[in-house]
Order: sequence, then structure tokens, then C-alpha cells
Amino acid sequence: MPWREISDPYKIWVSEIILQQTRISQGLDYYLRFLSQFPTVQSLASASEDDVLRQWQGLGYYSRARNMHTAAKEITERFNGVFPNNYKDIRSLKGIGDYTAAAIASFAFGLPHAVLDGNVFRVLSRFFEIATPIDSVQGKKEFAELAQSLLDLNNPALYNQGIMDLGAVICLPSSPKCVDCPLQDACLALAHNTQKIYPVKGKKIHLRDRYFAYFVVKDSDKHYFLHKRTDKDIWQGLYEFPLVELSRPLDEYTDYTEIVNALLPSFPQLTIQKINAPIKHILSHQCIYAWFIEAKADVHKNTSLVQYNMVDEQDLDNYAVSRLTEIYLDQRM
Repeated sequence: MPWREISDPYKIWVSEIILQQTRISQGLDYYLRFLSQFPTVQSLASASEDDVLRQWQGLGYYSRARNMHTAAKEITERFNGVFPNNYKDIRSLKGIGDYTAAAIASFAFGLPHAVLDGNVFRVLSRFFEIATPIDSVQGKKEFAELAQSLLDLNNPALYNQGIMDLGAVICLPSSPKCVDCPLQDACLALAHNTQKIYPVKGKKIHLRDRYFAYFVVKDSDKHYFLHKRTDKDIWQGLYEFPLVELSRPLDEYTDYTEIVNALLPSFPQLTIQKINAPIKHILSHQCIYAWFIEAKADVHKNTSLVQYNMVDEQDLDNYAVSRLTEIYLDQRM
């Protein structure tokens, strides 16, 4: 992995942010493309948000990209373009929490700060059989103190990487490879056969169902219409087809007049051609059911379309869209 054996704080930062909620196999390609497009913190700071989100497309959790963009500007303005070299200043940057700050501080500058990510939580909770929920205030405090007490102060980067790799490769969430673990002789969970119990989590996530009707509208000149999401909601700053959010699943409507009327006056002459099967898309706290409705519109010059970008089909790839829209476009092709 190219972020190993380097001390460049910018590249380490990019790798850590990309690998949040992302598998290494997927994140590697994004890491290489992102650095190819934005090789320095200055190039990231000077880029447009659209360009940054376009490079992030498909990774999800787009607030990560927006926060990186903001933090790059902070580094340029507050630190004269030089990545800060101490934990406090690193932690002060937008979107950087305790774990990421510790990772950058130890990997880039050799500072004695213990990392605490999901892999480390799992290793420590099993090794010591700690039943405190890792998502509780007390759990976070208890594990943070434990992780710091175990840190090899002479080799913090090596130790941090080692315990993270142990969790990622050996101490897996399900079917841990205990027979290959170098800590097997002292692991309490292995001794008591309680690996499946740990780590303990207290909160249960309840998904909220939402129903989206996207209108894939094409005019007589074969232009499509895209709208940029500006509200503080999912996918802020990304582009999408004209959207009507429904109060219930589309198949529960007896006719679509109510839905089509929501697009007026932008598309007064709208003809539905095809309603695609719904796509189910699960986010961290939401479950989206989306119908992509292909339609034609007779758009007049005096029609109010100021909120839309008129895009040729071959130019759709130039706009950053959500993974949900990307799935539809892939299926359509």
C-alpha cells in the first residue's frame, strides 16, 4: 500500500480519510486518482468543490471530501500551506477527529499518540475481555486511556500500524483467525471462547425510509437536466436529476398526476416514457427507495429552468453524482 513507509502528512491524511468506511481494495484506486488530481495540499485548496466531489464520486460519505477541501484551505491560510506538525493543530482542522489526528501525528511525525479505530477497538476488547460498549462515552474514554497506556513510545508509528493491521487481517469481525494470531497465548476472549461477544455496542441504528422519484428528463435537443443539491441533507453539493420526494412508495399511488405536478412550471409538457424498477440504497441512517422515471419534455424558451443545468448525454460523466444515481446510469448503459 503506497501510504506505507512514507512520512508525508498530506498523503497520510488523504489515505486515512479515504479509508474511513471504505475497504482497502476499493480505497487504493481512489487514493491514487485523488493524489494524481490533487498532488499537494495547495492544489486541493485551490480546486473547486465540484472537482473535489467528482474525484470522490462513488466513495459515499461526501462530507469527508468537503471537510478535506475546507481543511486544505485552512492549512493554506492558517499555516502558510505547511501541514501542521503537532497533534493539537492537526486536530483543529475541519473533519479531523482524535483517531485521524493521532494517525497523522504518529505516522508522519513520530509523535506518541495512540490510534483508536474499529480494528483497535476490536483487538483490545477481545484481548482484555472489556464489556464496556465501545460507542458509549465511558467506553471511548476507557479504550482511549488503555490504548495510550499500551503505546510503544519509542516506536509509536510502528506500534500503531501493527495493532491496526492485526485487527484488519487477523482479528476480524467474524471468523477471526485466532490460530494465526501472535497474541493468542494471552487473549482472554480466545481462552474463554467469547470472541463473538466483543466488541460490545450499545446503540442500535434505526434506518429511516425515504422514497425518491427521479425524473430523467430529456428535451427535443437531447439535453438532460441536472440540479445541484444545496440543502443540508444527504449528497449536499452533488448533482441529480429533477427529484420529487414522496411520502410513500411509488406503487401506492393510483396515478402520477400529483407527482408530475410537483415539477411544474419547469416542465409543463412532460411525457412519461418508462418507470424503472426501484433501486434500494442504504446509507448509515437512511434507506432510500428510488424510482428513475424516464420522460420527454417540450421545453420552451420562456420556461423557468434557472435551477437546472442542461447537459448533453456524453457530458453526464463530468458531473459529480451520488452513488445511487451512478448505479442507475451504469444500469442504463
